[in-house]
Amino acid sequence: MLDESTRIARTLALFPEDRCERVVGDDSIVRLKLGQLRLERPRQWGACWLALKLWQQLGLDEFWAARLAPSRKGTRFDQVLLVLVAYRLLSPGSEWRLHRHWFERSALGDLLGADSALADIHTLYACHDRLLEHKEALFEHLVRRWRDLFNVSFDVLLYDLTSTYFESDPPLDDEDKRRYGYSRDHRPDCVQVVIALVVTPEGLPLAYEVLAGNTRDCTTLKDFLARIERQYGKARRVWCMDRGIPTEEVLAQMRASDPPVQYLVGTPKGRLTRLEAALLEKPWQAARPGVQVKLLAQDDELYVLAESRDRIAKERAMRRRQLKWLWARLKKVSTMSLTREELLMKLGAAKAKAAAAWRLIDVEVDKSAARFTYQLDRDKLAHVRRREGRYLLRTNLTESDPAKLWQFYLQLVEVEAAFKTLKGDLAIRPVFHQEERRIEAHIFIAFLAYCLHVTLGQQLKALAPGLTPRSVLEKFATMQMIDVYVPTTDGRELSLTRYTQPEPELKLLLDKLKLALPAQAPPKIGAVHATTPTLV
Repeated sequence: MLDESTRIARTLALFPEDRCERVVGDDSIVRLKLGQLRLERPRQWGACWLALKLWQQLGLDEFWAARLAPSRKGTRFDQVLLVLVAYRLLSPGSEWRLHRHWFERSALGDLLGADSALADIHTLYACHDRLLEHKEALFEHLVRRWRDLFNVSFDVLLYDLTSTYFESDPPLDDEDKRRYGYSRDHRPDCVQVVIALVVTPEGLPLAYEVLAGNTRDCTTLKDFLARIERQYGKARRVWCMDRGIPTEEVLAQMRASDPPVQYLVGTPKGRLTRLEAALLEKPWQAARPGVQVKLLAQDDELYVLAESRDRIAKERAMRRRQLKWLWARLKKVSTMSLTREELLMKLGAAKAKAAAAWRLIDVEVDKSAARFTYQLDRDKLAHVRRREGRYLLRTNLTESDPAKLWQFYLQLVEVEAAFKTLKGDLAIRPVFHQEERRIEAHIFIAFLAYCLHVTLGQQLKALAPGLTPRSVLEKFATMQMIDVYVPTTDGRELSLTRYTQPEPELKLLLDKLKLALPAQAPPKIGAVHATTPTLV
């Protein structure tokens, strides 16, 4: 303080809580006890805010507000769904974990202006029961948003299937979709459902369907072709699929339709044997660096034999590693003292572990004694070497540019990436629900979370191609929200809810994504806040 009469500065107090009446006499000034400042309830804010922004960018806030009416008690089911989807995107787990722990440790309640009633366990389940009837409308809405946001065309569609299994007893209901079938997760001992998915080459999902776990791949395509045509009209589209999905009957129907439905599909290598003589006469053409192709027109179709240098190296290394292991194992087993039954069991285990390499070795077991001989089949090995790194594709496209055909087929990795994201980042399993309708609703919520994930990924491709959606979500998750309480000298309390400031790297990312953080909430002053202990 500067004394005007003596022109000498003197310090009254750094925190003059007990002497502030002599310093300031203005009643409009709130005097704070800074020594008693408290920080409470840190919670995750940044990634929750980003999930809300993605939800709004896709127009899902308006879409669901018009379809999920509030309950008689005023519960906003559109907000409950956002909580479920954000949870699946950011920290997937069971609905019980969401209800018991995660919601209170997130800032979603602050962002939505709601309380913990949004995460009531019964409310979460009730929301599941309201979703499936809007599935077709959602697909139509997403097509419009993909077109508006990313100027996407739907001339090329990628189609594939995956499965997700259940660590539970088989259902008693014969109509239940949980069935034993071919497991892509290598769990044939568990019941499963099959998920069929259609995406664009950019990985943007258009539609999906949940099918019975024993559904054969080749029986699914016909219905999906009709659905896409019914939903989006007839048009010249190119369907890219892996082998095993289309049947000869469906391919014939695709060629005969008006306009023709065009396709590019992988072909089992067994067909290569039939066409090998004709393909030998054809010259190789460069499709891209390290990839060469041969084209063979036959029966209204074009066959494409592609050879990838990188794939040759990968498949050859895998085959050598497996063959080396099997040869060493057979040598070791041949030195063991075993009964004939024990020998057969060990040979069977070796065959199961290295099935591809086993086909290259002739193993003969003595019919009466515990002895066997083995030798390498060099003719089979030479045959396999010729096929390594080669793919046989078939198409009814009139496109003769080998580079474009190869690029079409490579786009199938996008649908495989979608399945990887659903099973990895979004943890679609384990599925804790027991009712079939809620199981399908659980997959529906995972699909919505994937839509947010891929929207962020599509934006990053243009603005920050070195980042993945998961890494960006983790960067945003470093921003926390915290409650600040400062007592006043008149017995009241100043409260502020604040999110932490972003680090310089995150500020740059916000600028790249053209996102502006909201203003901090204004402070409030009132009665003293009572801290209630949380029982865990």
